[in-house]
Amino acid sequence: MAHKKKELIKYILSTVLLSAAAGIIVGIAIVLFKFCAGHAVHTSVKIYGLFAEKPLLILPAIAALAVFALGFTLLYKAVPSSRGGGIPTSVGMLRGLLSFKWLINTVAVFFASLVTFIIGVPLGTEGPSVQIGTALGKGVSLGFAKRKPALNRYIMTGGASAGFTVATGSPIAGLLFAIEEGHQRISPLILLSSAMSVVAAKAVSDILSPMLGVSPVLFELHPLKALSVKEFWMPVVIAIVSGLAAVAFLKYYNVLNRLWTKKLKKIPPFVKILSVFLLTLVLGLVSTSFISTGHSLSDVLLETPPALYMLVLCFVIRATVMILASSSGITGGMFLPILALGAVVSSFAASIFVMLGASHETYTLAVALGITASIAGMMKMPVTAMVFAIEALSLSNNILPVMLTVAITYLITEIFGVVSITEKVLEGQLHHLHGDKEASVYGSFVTVKEGAFAAGKMVRDILWPCDLLILSIKRESDGTTHTTDLSETVVKAGDLLYVRYPTYDINATHKELSALIGEQEYIVEKIK
Repeated sequence: MAHKKKELIKYILSTVLLSAAAGIIVGIAIVLFKFCAGHAVHTSVKIYGLFAEKPLLILPAIAALAVFALGFTLLYKAVPSSRGGGIPTSVGMLRGLLSFKWLINTVAVFFASLVTFIIGVPLGTEGPSVQIGTALGKGVSLGFAKRKPALNRYIMTGGASAGFTVATGSPIAGLLFAIEEGHQRISPLILLSSAMSVVAAKAVSDILSPMLGVSPVLFELHPLKALSVKEFWMPVVIAIVSGLAAVAFLKYYNVLNRLWTKKLKKIPPFVKILSVFLLTLVLGLVSTSFISTGHSLSDVLLETPPALYMLVLCFVIRATVMILASSSGITGGMFLPILALGAVVSSFAASIFVMLGASHETYTLAVALGITASIAGMMKMPVTAMVFAIEALSLSNNILPVMLTVAITYLITEIFGVVSITEKVLEGQLHHLHGDKEASVYGSFVTVKEGAFAAGKMVRDILWPCDLLILSIKRESDGTTHTTDLSETVVKAGDLLYVRYPTYDINATHKELSALIGEQEYIVEKIK
């Protein structure tokens, strides 16, 4: 018993120390990334302003875009994990669906994202921040805990949470991101690793950000007036409009993505990437509101509404280019652009409120609620959305309206049966990786070795290989076999488990499983 307790304490201490180390490293890296990204966005604005003054410069710009498109095409062949949205890729990594080399992934995502921002493609900084955090978390684990590979995904989760926290300035939302989106469940080690990384990263961010002139928060809003119960009609309207807009966007994504990736699959990746770059250039020459990360657009919309027709154009155009960019695999995040879409939709409704006599403060509050609704509706992260609203949008005076907005928006998306943008993008990435090939399904009896990571933990608290099912547990001590309520069962050394798992790489799956239950010889039966 004393030996088991000692092993458990060692794993907990390792998790705490490694997670804190990952948080510190991720905090430094993401503050630096935000600094570079800010300059890249500023450079993009200056370049488009220069095009307006000197149109002849557009010709060499087109040639430069062709070079960038070729570079991206070659990069994605060499580093496939650097393509596409940062959050879906990170989620795939955390769930064990995607594999990657952490160092080259970090470098590729860092610099490819900066190019994306300079061009003005409507993709954001937070996705790459989360992906860089995930990769650095794996680097810390491999560098300092080679003998404890079972901790890899836990430390990676901490890195992802840290990346989200520094990118958005929202530590609790960063913690919940790992639970609600990363693994869609709670376990003590996930909570511990994420919390330690978030605390360390936030501390680093608060110290370094002022030195580099980087804002540690996403939105600089002051607490707004609290809505009275008689005014609760407003969040209801915002929620209904935002929910329907989320459904429309997600269905539009399905249609456009299917057209771009399946109907037009014979078009070379280089041509698709270049097409998105050229479309961005044309739209940027018309109005910079149609391009870039969407952060400045959200800031503007929180203050004052433009003409209603401009809001409609912004929604359609930004949604279209963002979907095409994501479907082409262009590096960048979708979180900020989605917040911008939420701001556009709610600004439309809030502008009508103003026409009917609402105050400017009511307008700002309505837009902030719409931004919150976009997280709940388009990304389907309702709990994270509520916390984000309080932390990042200063809506602590309006907790009930926030809850009402999130609940109704999420309910509408559930009624229409749409899947979150993260899941859809991840599904596309897996299809790009494996095509129409189906994973083989295997079954095997395995034994939990003495001192194994899994020993002493509940089944539900262990990050097993992706989609692995434990169908029975035979206990060595008394010979009993458990086949029901296994998620609550504590795994013990000597237990004989019957596991079933789908995999594209059986050797990689066995290696991951051995890290949890101990090295052994696998005798498997192929089920499918």
